[in-house]
Amino acid sequence: MNVTEFRNAVRAWLDENDLRPGPDHSFDAQVEQLGRVRRSLYDAGWMRHGWPEEVGGLGGDAMLRAVLGEEVATRDLAEPGIYSMIEVLAPTMISYARPELAAEMVPRLLSGDEQWCQGFSEPGSGSDLASLSTRAVQRGDEWVINGQKVWTSLAQFSSRCVLLTRTAPGHGGITAFFVDMDTPGITVRPLRTMHGVDEFAEVYFDDVVVPDDRMLGNPGDGWKLAMDLLPHERSTCFWHRIAYLFTRLDRLVEETDSVADDELGAAYLALHTVRSRSYATQQRLASGAPLGPETSVDKVLLATAEQQLFDTARDLLPGVLELSDGEWRTEFLYSRAATIYGGTAEIQRNIIARRLLGLGNE
Repeated sequence: MNVTEFRNAVRAWLDENDLRPGPDHSFDAQVEQLGRVRRSLYDAGWMRHGWPEEVGGLGGDAMLRAVLGEEVATRDLAEPGIYSMIEVLAPTMISYARPELAAEMVPRLLSGDEQWCQGFSEPGSGSDLASLSTRAVQRGDEWVINGQKVWTSLAQFSSRCVLLTRTAPGHGGITAFFVDMDTPGITVRPLRTMHGVDEFAEVYFDDVVVPDDRMLGNPGDGWKLAMDLLPHERSTCFWHRIAYLFTRLDRLVEETDSVADDELGAAYLALHTVRSRSYATQQRLASGAPLGPETSVDKVLLATAEQQLFDTARDLLPGVLELSDGEWRTEFLYSRAATIYGGTAEIQRNIIARRLLGLGNE
């Protein structure tokens, strides 16, 4: 099935199967809705397209996954940020977990039976990921983990965590594990953000015992895993977010009393630019090419476009953001984080300068 045929078939199926969320728009309800959408799409086979057969997929072009996510986002069936985490964590499991572990676990994520989280950032190690200090010490055929993670999305809803730990000094001393979140010694404390959503959490690890066979890759592969994972977090998952932002631009046009061609045109151009860039990245992924530092360009363009869109909404809807608690206010506040999540804009520009343009370290 080619991409066009797949899109038409998905649209026809979604027209016949009502997956729209209910009236409850709380974050808990959004996570529950995400599970419902994934479960329905998996049972119908759509969620399995574009994933390897070895992990319960149906094979096919990775672009099929992008198309499915786009259709979900444009219909507001699931919040695109949490939906797109599958594009970050499932490829990591496929690449680094033991084949039998990936075969067992990935279908649980695809089907919506489980949510997973990503334990990377720490209070003193956000953009400087290499300085992380959560420590894993080997004890026979087990590892004992102690430390703290922060800004961990969906941690309070997650069954598993892709966790980075320190097992030795330096970049080569970072090791990754796939940890069950109900393991004794794990404490999760949700964090309230300024837009009123408990999307993130602090996670504490106190003498948490993890079996050796839950290591992802080999000892010291954690930095390589992170460098393979982060390009996905900074690029391919944005396809869904971009599709969603276009629906918000359409809504802004409908709600704007006066014709503001210049501002709306600039917002459209910013979104079109990042969509074009994201499409090229999706094509690279579908061709089997590895993703690397070039995805920092995607991240910078996405952050710029998202903030420009909601800045435009603030300008063209006077008082709506400042004097109401509606969706425009919530989304404007969330857009402020676009230059932070997934790697700050400053770090992304440094990566572009050093690794793509060869401008050195200064």
